[in-house]
Amino acid sequence: MANKSKTVVIKLGTSMLTSGTRYLDSSRMIELVRAVKALRDAGHQVLVVSSGAIAAGREALGFPDVPRTVAHKQMLASVGQTSLMMRWQQLFAIYRISVGQVLLTQADLEERERFLNARDALEAIVGQHIVPIVNENDAVATREIKFGDNDNLSARVAVLADADMLILLTDQQGLFTADPRSCPDAKLIREVREITPEIHALAGDSKSGLGTGGMSTKIQAAEIATRSGIEVIIASGDNPALIPDLVAGKGDCTRFCPETTPLEARKAWILAGQKPDGIITVDAGAENALRNRGASLLPSGITAVSGEFMRGADVIIAAGDGREIARGLSRYDSRALDRIKRHGSDEIEGILGYENGSVAVHRDDMVLM
Repeated sequence: MANKSKTVVIKLGTSMLTSGTRYLDSSRMIELVRAVKALRDAGHQVLVVSSGAIAAGREALGFPDVPRTVAHKQMLASVGQTSLMMRWQQLFAIYRISVGQVLLTQADLEERERFLNARDALEAIVGQHIVPIVNENDAVATREIKFGDNDNLSARVAVLADADMLILLTDQQGLFTADPRSCPDAKLIREVREITPEIHALAGDSKSGLGTGGMSTKIQAAEIATRSGIEVIIASGDNPALIPDLVAGKGDCTRFCPETTPLEARKAWILAGQKPDGIITVDAGAENALRNRGASLLPSGITAVSGEFMRGADVIIAAGDGREIARGLSRYDSRALDRIKRHGSDEIEGILGYENGSVAVHRDDMVLM
């Protein structure tokens, strides 16, 4: 199994590329390049999700004192993307490996057609033995079209590329039973077969516990990827030379097992490509039908509709206490749903004057969470 050719996505954070300084660390970056070369020599295909554009922009401009506005961050990213890609190109060229820049925003993955176009582009790049260097297009991304973090982006890139493995490098060896920096008895969790609320709790948030290293977002990314049949590894990036060992199934890390029956392509897109536009709250009977009977969501089970969205929008289906039950594509816009909620399917046409089907969200357009 270890010798099987794999498609591997490696996510590199800014701290990984700068070694915690203000500058891009070429010595660290060349180690990462050597690891990618070793994987390619072993027959694997590799994609890199690279942070660092804004940090590179600050360095290129001599660390200017600029306002902390979105526009100025976009300016830094615009300058930094050039510097960052030039550095990657120079380092990979040492080993005669070509690289290609791929910049994405959330909007590129929200529509099925654009999702497929992005997938085809990545497939063509990798097919020509080029290493894609993927980053969020910070120079144009606004709050509404941002992925939010590159852990999130890397999971979506892994789905796009139909990858076998996603490696998230951080300042920790993986997920621990407690924060190892304050609890000497904390133990590394080497394997996670199911991402439960307890696993999410161990990750903490971005400002406490293990969340200092962004562990919470990494668990979220692992959830997206494993649902699509992709193995996820969270490991330390201190020694990039060990990356090939991780791919071969060795080394200290936390491995998240992929689901044995991954989501079909359409449902993987719903989970990975869409940004929810609203929330449909349902009663206990509807939750039971969705979870235990494989049912579609009927208007009669809807208790509330939040947000404004069009027909075909991606929505969260939530329980009365706010728990996310599922995600799916709505057959009706928000105003129509609000009018037909708590009503039977046979009443839809009488209320709206038309009918887009008897269900609010069809089972085929839904992913249980």
